[in-house]
Amino acid sequence: MSAAKTEILDLNRFDASAVSGLSPDLAAKVARRQAHFGASSVLFFEQPIEMVKAEGAYLIDAEDRRYLDVYNNVPSVGHCHPRVVEAIARQASQLNIHTRYLNDVVDAYAEDLLSRFPEGLDTLMMTCTGSESNDLAMRLARIATGGEGFIVTEAAYHGNTALVTEISPSSLRRRDPAPFVAVIPAPAGRDGQDVADSFAASVEEAIAALKARGVTLAALIVDTIFSSDGIYADPPGFLQKAVDVVRRAGGVLIADEVQPGFGRTGGDERGEGLWGFQRHGVVPEIVTLGKPMGNGFPMGGVVTRPDVVARFCEETGYFNTFGGNPVAAAAGHAVLKVLDEEGLVARARSVGALFRRRLEGLMGARPEIGAVRGAGLFLGLDFTEPSTGVPDAALARAVINDLRAHGILIGAAGKYGATLKIRPPLCFSKGDVDLFTDTLAAILARR
Repeated sequence: MSAAKTEILDLNRFDASAVSGLSPDLAAKVARRQAHFGASSVLFFEQPIEMVKAEGAYLIDAEDRRYLDVYNNVPSVGHCHPRVVEAIARQASQLNIHTRYLNDVVDAYAEDLLSRFPEGLDTLMMTCTGSESNDLAMRLARIATGGEGFIVTEAAYHGNTALVTEISPSSLRRRDPAPFVAVIPAPAGRDGQDVADSFAASVEEAIAALKARGVTLAALIVDTIFSSDGIYADPPGFLQKAVDVVRRAGGVLIADEVQPGFGRTGGDERGEGLWGFQRHGVVPEIVTLGKPMGNGFPMGGVVTRPDVVARFCEETGYFNTFGGNPVAAAAGHAVLKVLDEEGLVARARSVGALFRRRLEGLMGARPEIGAVRGAGLFLGLDFTEPSTGVPDAALARAVINDLRAHGILIGAAGKYGATLKIRPPLCFSKGDVDLFTDTLAAILARR
């Protein structure tokens, strides 16, 4: 028996044909959404939720029920954080314009953000979304290297522009990625090799496959915690060998920090460092940013070397009307200040370590939990069939909906949709860890 691959948007999607089981009021609201958005409408859970407000690590629905948010990494410093809300409101009341005027709010933000990157990564191109950032990164990589090809992991998701969808295998339902894309397995040991060696070997094979198609390598692009593949963080440093292979072939590394960035992985032993790539001791040529950058305000960015940007601009006239607007910069700067002042990177490290220990303890008592992985407050928990080890997506879906019924929100990840994707706001507390773990234990005990 083998598990079936699951497309990313189907991992926890409401079945639009199942309205008969909903209350008349909820069914009418679902029908209203579907009438306006059609087949593009995606709602979560077997019974969708109407949300009306949020605070900290909690969302509140139309019936004033509170839900612990263990899924939504966009408001990374906490839903509706007052520091970020105030910064957005203040700047929106003063000025919001494009970047073709000098503005201290924008420049001060860029200085602070870039100071948190390794030397050499000192040029910022601001965008509006992570998808746009990855699209721009691909264009930069192609011009910088002269290559056309990209290597990605088999369940990767990097966004939804036309170009970026081609490097997002988890979004493709009926076809393979474009010929300029080579797909490799998630970073797990295979054929008796450790993770570093097997992942590097996969990259070498991908480069050869591209060459056989007449395609020269431009970049390896990875979400640095491999979140859509099921969260792979360990051992620290395993990326180094693969990056060496890429550079010998004339390519570059694009580190997609849209999900793991801004402190989520818990930094170093001092709780310092915002980026997933730092866990591996590598310095990418290009880094992409998005989701948590503005704590819910839409913004994104690309950080790279000045020579990469200069060469790109020799070839392409580039501007971005909304990328880097002062309201976005104010939101982003507030996020950085909150991370510092509330010690949220160190908190992600300590609370995340506790969370992992609690989940590993539960794994020892529950044979259906096959593995617990991750770093900081980005964890993955695999459900497997105990007798076969086959990923159990049906159990994952059932648990997700049972948790929702108990006031806890979470989603799935991985090639088969059998991994709980645990990525709460960084203000998550030890009490929140206990609530989640105790509730999950009770749900599994009743099955």
